[in-house]
Amino acid sequence: MNNKVILVTGGTGSFGKKFTEMVLKKYRPKKLIIFSRDEMKQYEMQDRFSPAKYRNLRYFIGDVRDPDRLHRAFHGVDIVVHAAALKIVPTAEYNPFEVVKTNILGTENVINVAIDNNIKKVMVISTDKAANPVNLYGATKLCAEKMAIAANNYSPHGTKFSVVRYGNVFSSRGSVVPFFKECRMTGVVPITDKKMTRFWITLEEGVNFVISCIETMNGGEIFIPKLPSIRITDLAKAICPGCKHKVVGIRPGEKVHETLVSADDGICACEYEDRFVVYPKIVSNNLRKKKDKYLGVDFGGYTSSNNKQWLSVEKLRKLVNPEN
Repeated sequence: MNNKVILVTGGTGSFGKKFTEMVLKKYRPKKLIIFSRDEMKQYEMQDRFSPAKYRNLRYFIGDVRDPDRLHRAFHGVDIVVHAAALKIVPTAEYNPFEVVKTNILGTENVINVAIDNNIKKVMVISTDKAANPVNLYGATKLCAEKMAIAANNYSPHGTKFSVVRYGNVFSSRGSVVPFFKECRMTGVVPITDKKMTRFWITLEEGVNFVISCIETMNGGEIFIPKLPSIRITDLAKAICPGCKHKVVGIRPGEKVHETLVSADDGICACEYEDRFVVYPKIVSNNLRKKKDKYLGVDFGGYTSSNNKQWLSVEKLRKLVNPEN
């Protein structure tokens, strides 16, 4: 990251702000560009990260749907982190055309403009909902993953494209945590399904994982961290002790359990100490000759329900800090 020009699409979102904080704290980038379409969010973000204080920080208004604006923003950039997306599941179900424009066509624009500008590395941020998707958001992110991996075949200058896929981010935009905290006032917590489980990761853990993957990527990998799981009922108990649970049913497009590595992914995936890596087939065929151990066809998948790591109510209570 040192002495590199880095651009983050969707840079005013939860991930983008934490990424900015950690990169400015730990590294010395030549320039860090925040690319997003919301002028008010950029204005508010500048209160915390001011270009007057951080002379290598730039704010750039633009939309990933606009390739001309991307061309202007990507000039001279070394690393692109593509985090821009429409990601609220029920909203995506009711506004499919808008989600396709941003998550699929926007990613295509990022890929094409990155190749045209000879960007060295592009990391696409994905979601557990892209594995065996049942909702439109997951389906669009699956398309984004497929396009990013395939893009490694198209770049005449060797631009590398990889993907990071992880689960629910604690207290990010759209997280259930703030909603549950509001429910403490009513004494009733709506629960979609008592059996529901989710993967859990903090923003800082997510950003650290993304940075580590950028440093090691060769192009074509899908990087997946090993994460703990939670039961949605345990999260409700941790945040709203003593409140009643009211089952309201699953929202449009929701799963009961999430998947990070599907059984089909296992054919081309390796397991390491802290992560899984799904390799493109041409790479995985070469790796089979080495010592990397593939999960293989008998792999049953890595889901939030069959996980070996679980967060207890007590641990969740410490993490969510319900007094705030």
